[in-house]
Amino acid sequence: MKINKRILSVASLVLLAVTSYAQTGLGQKPNIVFLMTDDQRWDTLGCYGRTDVITPHIDQLAEQGVTFDNAYYAVAICMPSRATMFTGRYFSDHQVGFTYPYNRSLPKEEFADSYPARLKEAGYRTGFVGKFGIRLDHMPKTAAEYFDFFAVGGMIWPKEDTALKNIFREDRPKTERTLKKGDAMIRFLETQPKGQPFCLSISFDAVKNDHDDDMHTPHVELFEGREMWVPENWVEGKNMELPKLLDHCRGTYLHVARTSTPEQYQATTRRFAVQGYTVDQQVGRLMAKLKEMDVLENTIVIYTSDNGRFHGSHGLYDKALLYEESIKEPLIVFDGRAPKSQQGRREKAMVSSADVAPTIVSLAGLEIPEIMKGRDLSGLLNGTQDMSQWRETVLMENFFIQELHTAIIQKNPDIPGLNDELIADNRSYRTRGVRTERYKYFKYHEHDPVIEELYDLETDPSEMNNLISNPEYAEVLSKLRNQMEDLYAEATATATP
Repeated sequence: MKINKRILSVASLVLLAVTSYAQTGLGQKPNIVFLMTDDQRWDTLGCYGRTDVITPHIDQLAEQGVTFDNAYYAVAICMPSRATMFTGRYFSDHQVGFTYPYNRSLPKEEFADSYPARLKEAGYRTGFVGKFGIRLDHMPKTAAEYFDFFAVGGMIWPKEDTALKNIFREDRPKTERTLKKGDAMIRFLETQPKGQPFCLSISFDAVKNDHDDDMHTPHVELFEGREMWVPENWVEGKNMELPKLLDHCRGTYLHVARTSTPEQYQATTRRFAVQGYTVDQQVGRLMAKLKEMDVLENTIVIYTSDNGRFHGSHGLYDKALLYEESIKEPLIVFDGRAPKSQQGRREKAMVSSADVAPTIVSLAGLEIPEIMKGRDLSGLLNGTQDMSQWRETVLMENFFIQELHTAIIQKNPDIPGLNDELIADNRSYRTRGVRTERYKYFKYHEHDPVIEELYDLETDPSEMNNLISNPEYAEVLSKLRNQMEDLYAEATATATP
């Protein structure tokens, strides 16, 4: 058999490119930048299909990277979600959240297995800017051990960096909060020693839109009077179709107060868009600076958020509940080392926010700690993943209860007793469930009788038709119930007591 030498030569070049990509270039560890927004719904970016927003730099990141179309949060509320992405562990495992009994502080010895700690140990210069978002034992001492550069609230180091301190001076307008984080991001890069790999995490308070702090004044006028897209499952007034127990969640009453009229919805959605644009500008600054430093081709940039938000969809305002608007994750990964053939791809594999930490550790060429339960996305990024060995289902959990959170703030002396009362009185809406490429199933497992929901996302992407009682879906329902129990058992197999 005669072999075409030209074809063989091209194939060899492609193999060489992919091999070099997998081996992080010429033996040099890649730099890693992890960008996280706050409460940014997945479908508020141009690269995910929106035309009424302005996100050119994030869209370009997608055009040059890999965009995940089936990424889901293991938990969709800030503290536990951030803990999951730091540690690669599920909420029922790390138990770092707001409300009893899932309200641990993360011990130092467990943070030692987080992605920044592992990279710091391997010789990376590590930095964190913005909203840290989780409780660490012995903070800030623990953070100082694992971060060389830190700008979180009033905690700023290196202490001798007067330029960094000046960025957060008190006389700067509050509406520049996103810009301050961008400035600190650039400062980290300006002070980066040549030849040392770095891992920088930037966590914006935007796009939360509750406060004016992130409404950068020059960007507000870009969206004045703009007609914003309205999803088909937006509900005017109170949604009477929701399970009655959701009357106890804050998303219901916040919707009535904030997004339950067309005027309210348009106003809050414009605020979301303003803040998203300001974040997008910081992404542009980042990419320009990396290029200026001549390190872009050896840098990985990951863009995501900590959870989504309803903004009136389903007659809800908040997050945490397991509908798509809350639980679906925007996830974009740009890798400057990737060959052209691996750029600008859409990836439909089912991935979890628990995959972030093991992926960062793997991309740095390090061994993934056994305690991490997420999966390494590297094979999906470089096209080498055997898809027959990839998961078809992701686990989702919500253990946040507003009534307990309020009681903790008010220093209720018997939180365990109140928790028991909530469960006995059917006021608990703790939930666990699973998502496949086509279906979603979840249950409010502390309600008696259990309340369940099942959706066929192929025919009902807005989750407006609960199929739980439809006999045609009995086999699907049985399979998803079993998958959920199996995944939950895996997540809690070595859970901290």
